[in-house]
Amino acid sequence: MDWPQQAVLVTGGTGSFGQHFVRLMLGEFRPRRLIVLSRDELKQHEMRVAGLIDPSLRYFIGDVRDESRMRRAMHDVDVVVHAAALKQVETCEYNPIEAINTNVLGARNIVDAALDSGVGKVIAVGTDKAVDPVNLYGATKLAAEKLVVDSNSYSGRDGTRFSCTRYGNVVGSRGSVVPLFQAQRASGVVTVTDPRMTRFVLTLDQGVRFVVDCIERMRGGEVFVPKIPSARITDIAEAVAPGARVEIVGVRSGEKLHEVLVSESEARRTLDRGDHYVVTPVDAPWSDGDWEGDPIAEDFSYRSETNDKMLGVKELRDLVASVP
Repeated sequence: MDWPQQAVLVTGGTGSFGQHFVRLMLGEFRPRRLIVLSRDELKQHEMRVAGLIDPSLRYFIGDVRDESRMRRAMHDVDVVVHAAALKQVETCEYNPIEAINTNVLGARNIVDAALDSGVGKVIAVGTDKAVDPVNLYGATKLAAEKLVVDSNSYSGRDGTRFSCTRYGNVVGSRGSVVPLFQAQRASGVVTVTDPRMTRFVLTLDQGVRFVVDCIERMRGGEVFVPKIPSARITDIAEAVAPGARVEIVGVRSGEKLHEVLVSESEARRTLDRGDHYVVTPVDAPWSDGDWEGDPIAEDFSYRSETNDKMLGVKELRDLVASVP
């Protein structure tokens, strides 16, 4: 992909993912125009103060709920990375309509604006919470994922291409357990919901680079799933706050013991590509259907507790230390 010829828009551009994406784009890929779209003028100002200033960079105030604003933002844009979302599980449970308006109807506005503006590629940043969801956040992300993938039908064979990524917990991002354990470390006590809990983990840089790689690979309709390690919550606690007493507080509403990145029901249309899986669409009239990759077993599922790569305390400590 010839990045210096591309105009790129990232929604949720002032979030953890968005800021790292901007740094990577400016530092390595140098698109002709890079648009940061978010609702928060303060965070945009803070990005400028932090040195994220470049002739190619545009700061654009807007909300994915506003379809007309999305059309304006996508004028002469080639690639859209859709990372805006309400993602706190408890917040979504308490504010269900707001979660739907942002995560589902916001995704619809991205799709409609991209189709009407002639955008070349749209990729949405997803989550393992969308697989077999047990909370509203996961349900909205599943709906958004289905909406994005199936919207290739609207553009036909030669129009806008839509794909998704799906991965696990980003170490050190806002809302992750690592900052919580770091804050609790001084007290000598860390709170764990259930000692059996496991999660998929990756760094922010790994997640952002995976999305960039998927933009270059995508043909439309894929859900890209990286092969990433898992970790036990108790090992994460020991890595971040060694020697601290662990207080068990019980599983919160809408929380799973383990997460899934590829479900058994998706296995029959999932392909193995070495370092990642691709979940192909149920039906793809916009494509010739010749997807690359090796079929996996029909009873396969990619689960955090049975993952063949489980990080130990030392590996987790190194992983946390690598996060800026």
